[in-house]
Amino acid sequence: MNDAPVIHWFRRDLRLHDNLALEAAFHTGAPILPIFIFDPAILKSDWSGVPRLAFLLQALNSLDQVLQIWGGKLLVRIGDPRHVLPMIIQETGATKLFFNKDYSPFAEKRDQQIVESVNIAVATFDDAVLQTPGTVIKADGEPYTVFTPFKRQWLAHAKTPITENYLAGGRFYCLDDMGHVPSLKDLGFGQSETEIPEASEQKAADLLHHFMQKTIQEYAEQRNILAADRNQSQAGTSYLSPYFRFGLLSPRQVYWAARRAYSDITSPVAKESIETWVSELVWREFYMHILHFFPHVIGGSFQRKYDRLAWRYVPDELAAWQAGMTGYPVVDAAMRQLKAIGWMHNRARMIVASFLTKDLLIDWREGERHFMQWLIDGDPAANNGGWQWAAGTGTDAQPYFRIFNPQAQSEKFDPEGVYIRCWLPELRDVPTQFIHAPHLMSNPPGDYPAPIVEHALARRRALIAYQSVK
Repeated sequence: MNDAPVIHWFRRDLRLHDNLALEAAFHTGAPILPIFIFDPAILKSDWSGVPRLAFLLQALNSLDQVLQIWGGKLLVRIGDPRHVLPMIIQETGATKLFFNKDYSPFAEKRDQQIVESVNIAVATFDDAVLQTPGTVIKADGEPYTVFTPFKRQWLAHAKTPITENYLAGGRFYCLDDMGHVPSLKDLGFGQSETEIPEASEQKAADLLHHFMQKTIQEYAEQRNILAADRNQSQAGTSYLSPYFRFGLLSPRQVYWAARRAYSDITSPVAKESIETWVSELVWREFYMHILHFFPHVIGGSFQRKYDRLAWRYVPDELAAWQAGMTGYPVVDAAMRQLKAIGWMHNRARMIVASFLTKDLLIDWREGERHFMQWLIDGDPAANNGGWQWAAGTGTDAQPYFRIFNPQAQSEKFDPEGVYIRCWLPELRDVPTQFIHAPHLMSNPPGDYPAPIVEHALARRRALIAYQSVK
């Protein structure tokens, strides 16, 4: 092929539609060389997780198959992108590099090094967000640290999706050896025991359509019901978070789908539900905004005084929490769900995070790391923000003295014990009156532990610890 290509570097944007960098690459008129690079530094990180990697591999295989339908193929390489990209550029004579931005401190530093080192033009795009981190700020130029005013300004400047079919007139560039999407074994990992959902752009679109048809209209009322996440006929969550994580959907597609659903209905309750769900999209970008302005939150508390908090080091209690063997059924059901399907209901995430940081007084960073190792939708900014919110150490966090009672949470959001019985088979025959506290039975199940901590005592201990750094 005589025409020199331009490169589109796929990262967290594994889709062909409404992809800002890919669209710009096609508009050059040059053939496109689509690439993906596995970075060993990321694969070996403590924050890398086999379930998320398995989902990524499936998404890449799907992307490659669709590219082949359009006459292309995905070039796959393993290595440090700072070294791999110059080699590809030299081999192909590529004239320009296109990619969409990633906003983690690690990625921003790496990408800047790449921009400065490659000897061709580089074009980058803010594709993963509706509002570029750093642009939604106060009138005095200071960053927002409270969600509500951030949301108000964010909503006023939402970008629209690309409707043009830029794929139709495009061309692709292929090398003799394009490589292949590796297996977990190829990357040095064992098989995932976690159930991995179908990962494709089409599946993401189908889920979005299903959610927008009806489920979103009952979201505000049903989103906290823990049983809803196992039965998609019930109104509950959208299940879209893994697809967001890898860019199988764009935030523009999702936001404007919600706007269209809002304009098509008249029910005040349904409109409130859509507004509530859109708020969750804004929270995602709020935490990216926080990470952009306050990178110390990776590894440190947003409220720095809490770095002095005397966390307990109790490996056996941490292990019990990780294994779902704390003796608190709702906590254990959530932790087992995490390992079984690589996902957890948002209400459950708040419950288990509060339990680890307040009842056990274990450092939130232990929970943050564990979640990143198991969550398919694990995202550094959102995960960090969620954990610091629960621990009371973050921005706009719940107050340190707000400590969830796990039994009360269970009774409120899983009153019949449907969620508990789904994930804790040893409790399936426990009567509903004891399902939230089976240790109170005269003859409790022998294969389920008693509570590892008494909540009332743990609450007092946590208050003393937090008050000591006030």
